[in-house]
Amino acid sequence: MKIAMMARSPSLYSHRRLKEAAEARGHQLDIINTLRCYMNIASRRPEMYYNGEKLEGYDAVIPRIGASVTFYGLAVLRQFEMMGVYPLNESVAIGRSRDKLRSMQLLARDGIGLPVTTFAHDPKQTDEVLKLAGGAPIVIKLLEGTQGLGVVLADTDRSATSVVEAFRASGTLILLQEFIKESGGTDIRAIVVGGKVIAAMKRTGAEGDFRSNLHRGGSAQVIKLSPEERSTAVRAAKSMGLNVCGVDMLRANHGPVVMEVNSSPGLEGVENATGLDVAGKIIEYLENSAAKGNTKTKGKG
Repeated sequence: MKIAMMARSPSLYSHRRLKEAAEARGHQLDIINTLRCYMNIASRRPEMYYNGEKLEGYDAVIPRIGASVTFYGLAVLRQFEMMGVYPLNESVAIGRSRDKLRSMQLLARDGIGLPVTTFAHDPKQTDEVLKLAGGAPIVIKLLEGTQGLGVVLADTDRSATSVVEAFRASGTLILLQEFIKESGGTDIRAIVVGGKVIAAMKRTGAEGDFRSNLHRGGSAQVIKLSPEERSTAVRAAKSMGLNVCGVDMLRANHGPVVMEVNSSPGLEGVENATGLDVAGKIIEYLENSAAKGNTKTKGKG
C-alpha cells in the first residue's frame, strides 16, 4: 500500500514507529506536514497539493493531527476522504472526540460510565453547576485543553468559584467534573484498534500531581483490564466512531469512568510498558480494512 501520514513532527516516537512498522510490512509511508497541504475543492475532481506537487495514488491516510491545528487538519483529512483515500480515523469521528462537551454527551447517550460532568455559560449559575457536580474537590477543564494542560483541581468551593469566574471573565468555556478520589492519581489507557483492546497500561502521576500524563512526569506499567473495563473502552471508541484510539479511564467505586477518548494516542508509553508492537497492529488494521468507500459515517456529522 501507499500510505500518507499527516504529521508535523516526523521525529516523534509514534510517527517513527508507524513509518517503521509500515515499511517492515512492505508498504510505502510518506509523512506529510499537514499545514503545507493545500486543496483544490473542485466539483467531482477534488485535488490535494503538497510543496508544489499533486498528491495522488494513496490507498490510506493516517491522521496525526495536533490539537492546535484541528480545524485545518480536519479540512485536509476531508479532502483525502473526498479523493477516495481510506482514513485510519475519519474526520467526523476525530471532530467528535476533539470536542470535549460533545464527546461527553455522546458517551452519556450510549450509557458509558462517566464522572458527573456539568456545563453552563452564565457565570451566575456557578454555584448551581458546582452543586450538581458534587462540590469540591472538583476538576475544572478547559474545553480546548489537551495533554493535562488547562486542567485544575479546586480543593474548596470558594477556590472553585474563583477559578471558574477567572476563566469565564476571559470568555473561556469550561467543564466541571466530579473528582474521583479513589483513583489515587492513577488512570488507565486502553488502546483500541478495530473494535478490540490490543494493549493497556496504568499511568501514575508525578508526586503531588493528580494528572497522570506521562509527559508531565508520570510513569506507566502494564495492567490487566477487567471485562467491564475492556467493554467500556470498546464501547467508548464505538461511540466516537474511531477505528483507533486511546481511551482514558479511572477506576471509580461504582466501576470504570471514561475521562477522554484520544484519536491520536501516543505509542511510546504503551509500547514501552507492555512490550507490544502497537504500531504494527495499527498497520495490520489498515491492511485488512483500507478500501475505497469502506467508511462508517460517509460524511455524516
